[in-house]
Order: sequence, then C-alpha cells, then structure tokens
Amino acid sequence: MASTAPIATPEVMHSVFPEAVPTVFNVTASLLGQPWRWRGNVLPGSDVDGRSAMDGRGADELLHHLFRARGANPDDFARLKLPTLRDWLPDPAIFQDMERAAARIGDAIAAGEAIIVYGDYDVDGATSAAVLIRYLRMVGATVGHYIPDRLLEGYGPSADALVALKDAGADLVVTVDCGTQGYEALAAARAAGLDVIVVDHHKAATALPVAHALVNPNRLDECDAAAAHGHLAAVGVAFLLAVALNRLLRQRGAFATRPEPRLTDLLDIVALGTVADVVPLTGLNRAFVTQGLKVMRNRRNPGLAALLDVAGVLRAPQCRDLGFALGPRVNAGGRVGKSDLGVRLLTTDDPAEALALAQELDRLNVERRSIEAEVTEAALALADRDSNMAVAVIAGEGWHPGVIGIVASRLKERLHRPTIVIAIQSDGTGKGSGRSMPGVDLGAAVLAARDHGLLIAGGGHAMAAGLTVAGDKIDALAGFLNERLSGAVDTAATGRALHCDAAVAPRGVCLGLVETLDVAGPYGQGWSAPRVASGPWVAVDCRVVGEHHVKLMLSGADGARCKAIAFRHADTALGAALAGARGRAFYIAGRIKRDDWKGEPSAEIEIDDIAWA
Repeated sequence: MASTAPIATPEVMHSVFPEAVPTVFNVTASLLGQPWRWRGNVLPGSDVDGRSAMDGRGADELLHHLFRARGANPDDFARLKLPTLRDWLPDPAIFQDMERAAARIGDAIAAGEAIIVYGDYDVDGATSAAVLIRYLRMVGATVGHYIPDRLLEGYGPSADALVALKDAGADLVVTVDCGTQGYEALAAARAAGLDVIVVDHHKAATALPVAHALVNPNRLDECDAAAAHGHLAAVGVAFLLAVALNRLLRQRGAFATRPEPRLTDLLDIVALGTVADVVPLTGLNRAFVTQGLKVMRNRRNPGLAALLDVAGVLRAPQCRDLGFALGPRVNAGGRVGKSDLGVRLLTTDDPAEALALAQELDRLNVERRSIEAEVTEAALALADRDSNMAVAVIAGEGWHPGVIGIVASRLKERLHRPTIVIAIQSDGTGKGSGRSMPGVDLGAAVLAARDHGLLIAGGGHAMAAGLTVAGDKIDALAGFLNERLSGAVDTAATGRALHCDAAVAPRGVCLGLVETLDVAGPYGQGWSAPRVASGPWVAVDCRVVGEHHVKLMLSGADGARCKAIAFRHADTALGAALAGARGRAFYIAGRIKRDDWKGEPSAEIEIDDIAWA
C-alpha cells in the first residue's frame, strides 16, 4: 500500500535498515506486481520538488544523484555534464591492429587502389560504412560499398561475395560491423589475394580469422585501456579508425595540397548508429551522441536532413528521435527492402536523391511495422507453451526474418526474460535473433552453443545475438540455453523491480524538472532515462488514442494538472486499470518529457507503472 510519508534520509535508512533500501512511496507491490526501488540503491540526499530542481544548487544535487545512481565516479561528474571528445576520446593506437589498418588504407589511397567498404544491413552497419566512405571521399580515395542481402546472403562477409569483389577489381575490403566470426570467408579472400581489414565490435573468440588487420575492442588480447571501450558500437570503432587514418595522413603530408577533413562533421552519423544499436551510452558513447546531436541540428548531411523531414522531426533532434524515428527507417531497408538504401542515403550529397531515398525508407518502414505486428501476435501465441524456460526460444514458419529482432525485443519486454525468435526457412534452417536482459550475456551463450555444434553460425554481444540453426536442433538449442543461463536469469528476475530516480509531488512535474533531467543525458542503454515517481494523482479524463495508447489528464491534490500517456497499453492490465481509475488516487512511475503539442510546451508523463494510493 502506498503512503505519503516523507522519504527518510540515507543516514536514517542505513541505521535502521543496514542491508535494505526503502521502496519509493512505500510501494512494495505495484499494479504490475513489482516494488519501486531507488536506482542503484542510491537514495536522494533530500526530497526533490519542482522548485528545488530549478534553482542552481538543487539542480546540481539532482544531477549528482543521477550520476551516482548510474555508477559514475565522482571525479567524472564535471565531464559527464558536458561530454566532449576532448575529455573522452582515447588514442586509437591503443587498439590492436589499429595502426596496421590505418597504414594499409593509407597505402591504398596513395596508390589509387579500389577500396570497398563491406557493411552489415542494419543501422550500425549502414552508419559504420557511411562514416568510412565519407571520410575516404574527403581524402581522395577510390571507394565503393557492398551490403549483403539479408535474405539471400545473411549476416557477415561471404566467401562468394569477397572473391567476386576481388574479381571485379577490388584491391582492399574493409568490413564494418561484421567479420570477427568470418573464418571461412576471410580465408577464401586471402587465398584469392584480397586484403581484408575487419572493423567490428562483436564478441571475439580466442582464435581470430585471417585478416590483414582486425580492429575490435572486444578482442580477447586487448589491453585493459582498449577493452574498456568494448561498449562501442561498430560505428564508434569506425570513427576511431578515421581518427587514426587522419593522423597518419597528416604525418605523411597528405594535407599539404588539400584541406584536412573535419572529423567532427561525421559525428551526426556516429550518434545515429550508436543510439540505434542500443549499446551502453556510457563513456565515449555519451560524447559521440552529445556532440553528434549538435552536428545533426545543422542538417548538413542531406540524407539525415531528408530523413528528419519524412519522420516529422522538424525541431532540433533529440536522442530518442535517433532510436525511435530515424533508426527504424534506416533499418527498414535491410529488413524488408533493399539492403544498401541506408548507406546510399547517408552518403549522398544530392538533396533530391536524399529525399527520394528517405521517402522509400519511410514507405518500407510502414510495411515493416505491419509485418512485425503479425509476427509478434503469432509469436506471443506460442510463447505460453514454454513459460517455464529461462530463455524463450520461439520458432515459426513463414515469419519474415527481417523483423525477428524487433519481435524478440517486444517479447522480451512482455515475458521479462531473454527471448530468441527464429524464422524457419523453406530449406528447414532457422534464422534467429535474440534480445537479453541486464546481467544475462546472451552473446556469449550463443557462441558457446555454436562451439557445441548446435548452430550453423552465431554471435553477438551481451544484450543481442543472431544465429542460424538447423530446424532439428532448435529444441536442443533451447535446452542448452536454458541450462546455461537459468542461474543468471533467476538472479536477474529475483532482483526485478522498477527503479526510480526521484519522487515528487504533482506540482513537481514541470518543465523545470524536464530541463534539469535533460542535462544528465543523453539517455539510453546502460545510462537509463530517469524514472520519476509522482502523486498522488486522480484521472479526470482517459481515452484510447493512436495505436493502442492510453491518454490521460491528471489532477493533483496540490492543484497541479498534467497530461500522461501509456504507450501500447490499451489492451493490457495497466491500460484496463487506467481506464477505470477515474476518481481513485494513485501514484505514477514514469518518464517526464517535454510536450510541444500546439506550440504550448508542458511536461508530460510516459507511464511505466502505477500504484494505488
């Protein structure tokens, strides 16, 4: 039962409850059956209301609390408030093979060799390829791209494609966001006399494929300083390669006759790939996204400008726009359309071509959403059959393999456990994509399954993985993952709670609070957006809008009024409770955001959970 009792100070709580952290608003079991706890077990130093969040001292106290709750070192607080490349960018030379890769590309530029950037078909692959292609064009290189077809070729470099590129005149291939597991393909390239440089971030095994250079912070032989950047997306690694190459070319005198490129001009693309690939927004990634958003606001990249327009983002883009508006549209090309549309969009300098490509990606995204909804419904119907498994492995025939990653993400949120969705092909093999939860390393488990002979191919990182499996081994794979990960899943599930960063009275939900919280951004994976508990509220209006969203108008006992929305909850228990909540007081836990509807800015709550007062 919720209570309006004041929140105890940390000193009192530590003396009374030496091992326990109090729940927020005393909510031990919310409507969704979970306690509301302080994120990171860090209690605010004092109550936070709208007024204290707006004055200078209160704002700093709130920001420092947010940093502490996310595990930040107090020594980093100053550079966390305004993340810059100067403060966070490492020397690229610390990474294995980085200087060797830069030297080979530099030689290729000087000799006029044909360079092909071989990317993956998702946003990280498209942005990684675009960063290198744009940079190489700036320095006069002869460069093209190759993006494999998702359905016909699958993930990663193939022997046939690499040999064909060599036969067509390629002198050097740089793979981005793939290649770390490309043993056979890279061996075939070596046999054909083709040099290949791998630029990747996926988990590596002890044995590496043969390549002229393999740049990956997740190599097992990296030094500690380099391994600390294992959270980078491939686009971040590609940018570091551009930094290393730029330094090398400067040393070689390449800019005596041509202007030196402005590497910061590429940060808008880096920011998009970093956010869309859902890597942790910690350390260097925070600088990439913070500075990249500033570059994106100038709309100098015709492709990104056109994409913002078709997505309806007419104001200055925000971090969430990269993940929810731009990323899905770039992804749509690789999922249900032509795999290279994203790279072409991000590398064109022709506004007319950019608009045409953006419109096509927008159309494909609408198609993707329809296909995704059908597969999600079918997969949910099958999910209940194995509800006792630690990892949900759900397979179906006729499912479009281009949407299974999104469906896996949707199901993971519904099932509260790692989920792998497998689309069984006409030849009996299955293409699978998985999404995990904090504390459960799905990528390592998939690599282990491959090493045990259960997979044809597979790899990934802690929170996401992809695989190819024979149809008759799907059950064995499910059993293997259940046995390997059940302990980690149980541990994660036992600690399941809704984590909050602040608790405010209704009047505290205001634009001043939104602006203060924004300073501690950008937010995303590994640097969670602040969740604020507020109330008690009473709903004075409730209706369903858009695609199954529940929209409310709230009133607080202190006279405050506020809009709130629960996305995609019209047909859930939370939606039903909100629909029947008129006249009944309740607390809300959710994200506070700025709402500019009709040009009148106000604060709005995105509801995650409620608890009756």
